[in-house]
Amino acid sequence: MSTGNEIERENEVEILSARLTPHRSLNRTGFLAVMLFLSVVSFVTGIVFLMMGAWPVFGFFGLDVLVIWWAFKVNFRAARASEEITVTPTELRVRRVSHRGQVAEWTFNPLWVRLDQEVDEDFGIEHLYLISRGRRIQIAGFLGPEEKTSFYKALVEALNAARRGPTYNPIP
Repeated sequence: MSTGNEIERENEVEILSARLTPHRSLNRTGFLAVMLFLSVVSFVTGIVFLMMGAWPVFGFFGLDVLVIWWAFKVNFRAARASEEITVTPTELRVRRVSHRGQVAEWTFNPLWVRLDQEVDEDFGIEHLYLISRGRRIQIAGFLGPEEKTSFYKALVEALNAARRGPTYNPIP
């Protein structure tokens, strides 16, 4: 039952909606190609050592392939993390999903939130922070320095638009 005093957030216009994910340059097909190449090279080299009488080396080549496979699997698992940042005229919402699926959410008033950044003169923006009411959270950790600069500009524009408030356009 509605009292009529609730703010309808479902119909609210999103000024900015961004989903940030870690960059991975190697897709599944590339992973299979790399592992196949490593396996073949390790097997052939291991056979050469086996024929020379150094049979323990054969096992170490197999162990190397197994460790590289495990490292790639850990890397792909870490790629499941994401961060969603949404700005509307009444709120700024940050939703972070870890690689294990754990969800953390923060909601800020866009009128009161501040953006802070740590800048390295050689590399550019290293860290972006949202600060409001004593809370400080780091955002956009997945992005590189140039991407953080671009995202920072877009987020500043979105927050300024939220501070100006909604505009009325009578013509649909």
